[in-house]
Amino acid sequence: MELSQLYPGIYRLRIDDREHLATLNLAPGVSVYGERRIEVGGWEYRLWNPHRNKLAAALLRGLSPMPIAPGMRVLYLGTASGTNCSHVSDIVGVEGHVWGVEIAPRPMRDFLERVVRYRANVSPILGDARKPEGYSALVPLVDVVYADVAQPDQAAIVVRNAQLFLKSGGWVLMAIKSRSVDVTRPPEEVYEEQVGELKTSGFEVLEVVELEPYERDHAMALARYQG
Repeated sequence: MELSQLYPGIYRLRIDDREHLATLNLAPGVSVYGERRIEVGGWEYRLWNPHRNKLAAALLRGLSPMPIAPGMRVLYLGTASGTNCSHVSDIVGVEGHVWGVEIAPRPMRDFLERVVRYRANVSPILGDARKPEGYSALVPLVDVVYADVAQPDQAAIVVRNAQLFLKSGGWVLMAIKSRSVDVTRPPEEVYEEQVGELKTSGFEVLEVVELEPYERDHAMALARYQG
């Protein structure tokens, strides 16, 4: 077994001649979604499954740079039950914080049970990411907005949240599910349209990576806010 650092807070684990992404478990002894936990040098790491975590898929597809790092503040839009958000919590660590927004009560219950109860650096927000004013008193300026909202107006949602919460020079990671925007159009056309809305709203788009073979008809956009 070999361990190496890919980015601050993100590791590669070689197990039986296979490489895996991993994060240092902020809640040792606890699995969030049945992921494998591996102890190396007295520390517990969680394997980060790219078939269930779009950010892991994007990293394996070559996304660079990786803007989420230890000590950062992250606004996470669309946490669902917290699978990927839990790894973001691992990455930012005890010096960082994640504010997780989810609109649906059932996934929020799972998020509270599986993630929030074990992690002091995660604050749950039951709210509508289309109306960020509703939680503006709960979220400070952040370093990164991560969005996985799977809505037709997802770029507009990102822009509204960034304008309220993202510091100048901050980062956006936007997972684009083309079929949630328009199932009748080619995915590449949808990606271009969503990214174009970011550009016209003051973002510098640095990279767009498609997530196949891990996620079909998905891409991850990396942008920097110049507002």
